[in-house]
Amino acid sequence: MSGTDGAGDRVVVVTGGTRGIGAGIARAFLDTGARVVVCARRPPDRPVATDRGSACFLPVDLRDAEGVRIFFTQVEEAYGRLDVLVNNAGGTPFQRLGEGADERHARILGLNLTAPLTASLAAYRIMRRQAEGGCVLMTGSVSGTRPSPGTAAYGAAKAGLENLARTMAVEWAPAIRVNTLVLGMVRTAAAHAHYGDESGVAAVARTVPAGRLAEPDEIGAAAVFLASADASYITGASLLVHGGGERPAFLDGATRCP
Repeated sequence: MSGTDGAGDRVVVVTGGTRGIGAGIARAFLDTGARVVVCARRPPDRPVATDRGSACFLPVDLRDAEGVRIFFTQVEEAYGRLDVLVNNAGGTPFQRLGEGADERHARILGLNLTAPLTASLAAYRIMRRQAEGGCVLMTGSVSGTRPSPGTAAYGAAKAGLENLARTMAVEWAPAIRVNTLVLGMVRTAAAHAHYGDESGVAAVARTVPAGRLAEPDEIGAAAVFLASADASYITGASLLVHGGGERPAFLDGATRCP
């Protein structure tokens, strides 16, 4: 079932899985009994773990192509297989296009688009040799579906990532499924960095139809579903996990007819 049969011996890699959304995704897979490897440039402050087990941490700079190839070789040598790759690592500071050096925007594009491509290619070379194939998940964003002022390079990268996933899904079918989780706002430390204190986060949450930000573990549940046998016919798709999106601005200016 393309590496998604729900067996407890599945091997799952979550990039940027040491904190925030990535840690939520890693915990969700751990709860299925999977063997989970998380990677980042630096180790987590505390192990990513649940009652079912702990994730293994391996360091890697995802912008270093050779380092990425070495990392996936280590995973294959240690576990003998790779069933699921979740390309979660990414992010951006707030900076308008006319501010800062051009190279900084290019680095954001590299982290959020080129790095997932490099990781996916390395994972593909393992998965294609497996009878069960595998599953690749991209972590997209609503920033890639609408204007993204202050995070333009990030939004452009996420738009490209969604298109890349659809193309991979066609080229690598039927053995390897590729899908995108298109995320809205999630309650993490990064949310406070963007939206300020708790009152700022609450004000932003009120713009979401669901009335709140998502929790990292809810993103994890969606990732587990897309990597499961229940989603065996889903590939090349984008799953919106955004609490209903954003309330249309025109509604604030509309008046009810008498």
